[in-house]
Amino acid sequence: MEKNKKILLVALLIISLALFLYNIYVGLMALILFAALIMSIKIAETSSEHPDIEARLSDDAKGIELRNRGNAPAFNIHVAVVPINIEFDIPSLKEEEEYLYSFEAMIEEAKVVVTFENERGLRDSESFIVSALARDEDDFLKPVFPMFGWKKKK
Repeated sequence: MEKNKKILLVALLIISLALFLYNIYVGLMALILFAALIMSIKIAETSSEHPDIEARLSDDAKGIELRNRGNAPAFNIHVAVVPINIEFDIPSLKEEEEYLYSFEAMIEEAKVVVTFENERGLRDSESFIVSALARDEDDFLKPVFPMFGWKKKK
């Protein structure tokens, strides 16, 4: 945490403890606000470190489109298209950057397994089922920006 944030949090904690002397309920409300502020700062710090790679089939079904929807670059990306036995590597994808890998022929359905690293070297893997005939499977409950390793599969 930055020095300014620490000073602000310590000052807020001292104020909330001083409010206990005035009224216990006002002091508890101040402590709740203090806890909410700490949680929001922690969420803001952790949400800026996650790449989120998405794989889709191109409109003509002759390629795989990869896009980094996260807010951090992804490195050492390895992509495997399962039934077609195609594997390829991408050195890196920056935020909102796209990459297209073209096939020689159209494919109807495939499973794409994407493995990548973040800036700190932590590996992550996601799998997508892409289909030329099916609708997109966007999860409407997924946060706009990736945080807390949204629905990690172990």
